[in-house]
Amino acid sequence: MSGGDGLDGGTVGERLRRFQARYESAFTRILFIGIFATGLTAQFVKPVGDALEGKASLGGALLSLVGYVLYDTVKDLEASLRLPTRARVKSRELGRFVSEAFRARTVEIAFLGYTGETLYNELYHRLEGILEDPGPTRRVVIRVLVPDFGSAMRVPSRVGADGEPIDDPDYRKRLEVKCREYDQTLSGLAERLTAQERVTALCEYRLYPGIPRDKICIFNRELVLHGLYDVTARRVMRSSDPEFYDPRGYSTDLNVWSLEGSEDAKAVVATWNRHLDGLWNLAETPSWRR
Repeated sequence: MSGGDGLDGGTVGERLRRFQARYESAFTRILFIGIFATGLTAQFVKPVGDALEGKASLGGALLSLVGYVLYDTVKDLEASLRLPTRARVKSRELGRFVSEAFRARTVEIAFLGYTGETLYNELYHRLEGILEDPGPTRRVVIRVLVPDFGSAMRVPSRVGADGEPIDDPDYRKRLEVKCREYDQTLSGLAERLTAQERVTALCEYRLYPGIPRDKICIFNRELVLHGLYDVTARRVMRSSDPEFYDPRGYSTDLNVWSLEGSEDAKAVVATWNRHLDGLWNLAETPSWRR
């Protein structure tokens, strides 16, 4: 994923890390090639060979060539492990994707799912952090799509005698209150950031009809996480309470697609971006924002 532009913004440590990330690879390769060329030259140019103690220079040259090849291999492996172009991750790993997204100058995060609690926790800590130190970030846009808990639903719902889903307005109301609190907290942080005039931030929740089936996170329009909730998962709040059909987002597995992947992966990313843009434009503004 893309990082901040240049070396502006952030602490001295952050600037040094960005400088290292940008130039370390090229410097190391040049160093290995330089050692190899010097050692090889020493075999044919006597003054150089004498200065480098004869045959020892050949061994050093060969070792430097091996080091060059291994360095490229290790760097490729490191890149593949850092953010996979396509893999499966757990929802509890969202934090590393959020952190990576906030290395960019413009941060754009879109979510569609249940209550978004897992993502909310990560966003809350990240936005609080950039109140003190924005680093490279200068603009943040967060869009969250959650179900319309004001309408009758089969999921979430109460579990009936024969496993039949029974709409429960009180349970839906509790979930709506939770989403409203998340929205108000993140929006409040966004307003504080904007008031500081160092970062422009906007956070907004909207509602989509239907049950929470898909969990989708899109980071900076270039990386997509998508999974399916277990819509038949059951939950008991207290021993005296009935069972509820309540998807467990925290345990949902997510597929990962990135623009750094294959052509097929790029097509998937573009499709999900269009899909969420369309849903967002059609979604309803929640009553607590009117």
